[in-house]
Amino acid sequence: MPYFSWCRFINFTTLTDPPSGGRCQVCEICVFEVKTDQALRAGGDGQYPEPFTLFLASLGTCTGIYAKSFCDQRGIDTSGMYLTQEQEYDPIRKIIGRIILKVHLNDDFPEKYESAMLNTVSLCAVKKHLREDIEIVVTAERGAEG
Repeated sequence: MPYFSWCRFINFTTLTDPPSGGRCQVCEICVFEVKTDQALRAGGDGQYPEPFTLFLASLGTCTGIYAKSFCDQRGIDTSGMYLTQEQEYDPIRKIIGRIILKVHLNDDFPEKYESAMLNTVSLCAVKKHLREDIEIVVTAERGAEG
């Protein structure tokens, strides 16, 4: 059985008759509804995130889940901690060639766990499914302020 056999696209034309002609899409996944649109410059209404934006967000949120779980399992306070993600475009290949994920640690984060945290967040399932020629750099920075 294919992994995504439970994903059913329920509307390929319009979501709510957007004035620009219908770039909105809805994907029903189990009990969730994911809505996407295109930016105004691409003929959409910009009502919802673009599909590629959701793809990038899935990497950041997956990494965040791994980081939070790591801290929770060790009783580490996550107050003030956050994650940033930057993409670097490769103009030759015309794709994102590098993604930088930075876990901003609070001052109380135990130094002895820093490398273990980076190793753990690197196990993110979304990251594992990306092309191997896309470099993903995972770093930490101390002194996070929420």
